[in-house]
Amino acid sequence: MKKLETAFENFLWNSRFVVLIAVVSSLFIAFAVFYVATVDAFYTIYHAVEYGMPGLEKAEKMAMRASIITHVVEIVDGYLLATVLLIFALGLYELFISKIDLAENSEKSSNVLLIHSLDDLKNRLAKVILMILIVRFFEYAIGMKFSTPLDLLMLSGGIALVGLALYLSHAADSKH
Repeated sequence: MKKLETAFENFLWNSRFVVLIAVVSSLFIAFAVFYVATVDAFYTIYHAVEYGMPGLEKAEKMAMRASIITHVVEIVDGYLLATVLLIFALGLYELFISKIDLAENSEKSSNVLLIHSLDDLKNRLAKVILMILIVRFFEYAIGMKFSTPLDLLMLSGGIALVGLALYLSHAADSKH
């Protein structure tokens, strides 16, 4: 009976390696999103060069400027999403498989990459996701058409809520 119990406990303990599927998949998706955001960045740089060309009408220049700014926000959003996936992969690995010795011993290691508990992973992901939402809000605010005073009031209310979310997330950090 003891052999059966030991074998079952070994099976249970080693089943944690199934998390490697999520770790590797998250890394590949993070690399893909980094690639897409980088390609978008190069295209945006190309269009920014066109923006400086003489002979553009003022309306064309304003439309191109709005487009470039929107693309920059999308690029930042892409990099933040890739960062979420990277933090997620590293956190899962550290929580379920093994501590990453290079990260623990490195002087250059960032605390954002050191995950000590599931709550720690959740908090770090929540902060980056909050940043993604702020960037998205900014992206929509840039393209918003203000046709009534209520539109402007809604935008200012959204900005106040974003500020409140940032304040509350930093207040929660100072308690720890």
